[in-house]
Amino acid sequence: MNQFDMPPAEFQRYGYEVVDWIASYLANVGDLPVLPDIQPGDLIDALPGSAPDDPEPMEQILSDFRGRIVPALSQWNHPRFHAFFANTASAPGILAEALAAAVNTNGMLWKASPGHVELEQVVLSWLRQWLGLPAEFFGEIMDTASTSTMQAIAAARVQADPELRARGARQGMILYSSEHAHSSIEKGALSLGIGQDNVHKIGVDAEYRMRPDLLKSTIASDRENGLTPFCVVSTVGTTSVSSIDPVAAVQRIAEEECLWHHIDAAYGGPAAILQENRWMLEGAERADSLVINPHKWLFTPVDCSVFYCRKPEMLRRAFSLVPEYLRTDQHERAVNFMDYGFALGRRFRALKLWFIMRYFGRKKIEEMLRYHIALAHELTGAVTADPRFEVAAPTTLSLVCFRYRGTDDENKQIIERLNKSGFTFLGGNVLDGRFVIRYAIGNIATSREDVVAVWERIQEAAALLDSASRVTSTAL
Repeated sequence: MNQFDMPPAEFQRYGYEVVDWIASYLANVGDLPVLPDIQPGDLIDALPGSAPDDPEPMEQILSDFRGRIVPALSQWNHPRFHAFFANTASAPGILAEALAAAVNTNGMLWKASPGHVELEQVVLSWLRQWLGLPAEFFGEIMDTASTSTMQAIAAARVQADPELRARGARQGMILYSSEHAHSSIEKGALSLGIGQDNVHKIGVDAEYRMRPDLLKSTIASDRENGLTPFCVVSTVGTTSVSSIDPVAAVQRIAEEECLWHHIDAAYGGPAAILQENRWMLEGAERADSLVINPHKWLFTPVDCSVFYCRKPEMLRRAFSLVPEYLRTDQHERAVNFMDYGFALGRRFRALKLWFIMRYFGRKKIEEMLRYHIALAHELTGAVTADPRFEVAAPTTLSLVCFRYRGTDDENKQIIERLNKSGFTFLGGNVLDGRFVIRYAIGNIATSREDVVAVWERIQEAAALLDSASRVTSTAL
């Protein structure tokens, strides 16, 4: 018996208690406020300023978790969490996460944990097949799409500048994305020293999709000015409006111009599992890299970002550095993931994705994705039918962007009123110079009743604005 760790019998006792709490939490999370009613610093002030010198009983630790920590959390697993991109920690994923913590492996090298490394290859092959991508795509799991995209940019740059490793980066390397691309693309360029001025943002069409003609002309202009275009990033499901860039057209330009083409499908990628949405990834089979986040819309606990690359040798060129203490015998089937990315430590994220894909199966996952998309379109119809509101962008997936036909401040008041109530959590954005309400659907527990209830609360908030406007008008 380990003389220092928790005794097995005690672990078993509290393990059962934790699982019971998780089961109850998942069953009743919809009854909790989505957002906590606290001010910045409240939890800091409520907890001791220093750690204990002597052991504390697990009863007290769990009690403080339930009584102090949980009430201070935003409930991301809530069925009426509709801000950012709603996500889910599904039950099979939670079980797998616990098992991954227990075995506590590091998949940096095949030899470090063969089962870890090989399961990751298997599960990413499964997902690749679901997405219709060719077998030549090498896959690895990262923490977030920000990391995955930064890796793609790094590989693209070393492909365009082979002397980079020894000499360092050269100036004038240009990266392209649409005006509505995620900020992680620009942040990745900043992190790699490319420079913010060298991220050229391409205009969009009426449906907020990157315009290939503008991409082409911008590349030509940059070359004339002595710059070096090296990478273009298209997006399948932008954060702002869930627009779908024309991947195939961008791919043709990338091939003509010898650019690396990376596809940010972090949010929209799972929808391409559906046969009716396979058009979104048309051309992706020839792209250089792609990212999809199972922790966004494949019901996987954070964090799990899948990065596919058709040119893994460029990843090795960008990142492989093997000191003597990490050298192992080479075998053609032994993958050492540390050679294909910046991070050395790699936790066992593949296990939860494996659990989820097996527990639900493709057909059930497709059913859930279609249900969320249908809910979004039903909400869009309800918004369209109410003359006080207008749809602000096409509803392509499970994100609805709309606004009250009033001022930006009034739209913000609607969001603030609902969020403060704890009933739901909505986000906002500025689109074409106007503030809009973002309503994202993606939690496994979200039902039609939830969407209807939130929409009714939005209508009630609008009615209060209408009433206030009439009173003001009468007073004038």
